[in-house]
Amino acid sequence: MFRFAFRRFLSAVPTLFIVVTLSFFMMRIAPGGPFHLERPLPPQVFENLNRAFFLDQPLIVQYGHYLWNLMHGDFGPSFIYRDFTVAELIGNSLPYSMTLGFWALLIGVGGGVFVGSLAALKQNSLIDYMVMSVANIGITVPNFVFAPLMSLVFAVVLGWLPAGGWDDGGFRNLVLPVISLALPQFAVFARITRGSMIETLRADHIRTARAYGLPSRTIVIVHALRAALMPVISYLGPTAAGVLTGSVVVETVFSLPGVGRYFVLGALNRDYTLVMGTVVLISIFIIVFNLIVDLLYAVLDPRVRYE
Repeated sequence: MFRFAFRRFLSAVPTLFIVVTLSFFMMRIAPGGPFHLERPLPPQVFENLNRAFFLDQPLIVQYGHYLWNLMHGDFGPSFIYRDFTVAELIGNSLPYSMTLGFWALLIGVGGGVFVGSLAALKQNSLIDYMVMSVANIGITVPNFVFAPLMSLVFAVVLGWLPAGGWDDGGFRNLVLPVISLALPQFAVFARITRGSMIETLRADHIRTARAYGLPSRTIVIVHALRAALMPVISYLGPTAAGVLTGSVVVETVFSLPGVGRYFVLGALNRDYTLVMGTVVLISIFIIVFNLIVDLLYAVLDPRVRYE
């Protein structure tokens, strides 16, 4: 397994290189720039800024300079937030995104797997219909509709919870953004688990286990659920990477100082280095979590071996 993980790590290097290259040139192709403001800067100031950030150099030279710095762990300075480097901005904002994402992922995965399994065991019953109805709502209603609606009802109309802001990261400040971020994941995991569990309960090895007289709890938890989690784990990898690195919509609606909000601000202001830094961060998270998912396959399914 160690050799497999090492090979995957080596294969991730060219993948990350391709992502960085495409992102770099796509950012430069987009019209405008970090210093093209509504109120134009004096020509001399504009030239000095371009010279200071190497923007007056040919594009391939800029790319080589950025790649060299990136290989040494330097994400560069932010073009818009002049007093901060990109590493400092990401380092300051990532704990907020990861705290929000952790609780949303815990609720989404744990709750989705539980109710999805319950719906499969009670197929075509009232419980099944209720679970699938909630799941359909969670999938069809997008975050940019559900999050403002939650804020309007529970913060503005009822006044039970704050409408936004992090404050000290207490329970009251986390409730609305966590629910808004967790509901779509809850819905998807519930549907995946239900479908996989129904298929697994009809498998030959489950019928054999029942024929041997094993208790229903043992059959469901030890045999059926373990096999049914395979597609859930497959979806969990990229989902965990996206949720833990920040939600653009949720962090913007609730004014949270996370990575997703910086990504939006960086894109709007053409802050090349800030956008590139968030892209690299998300890419690393996706690569790492996909590796973890591949290793979990061997834990859940004894037939999977990485030799």
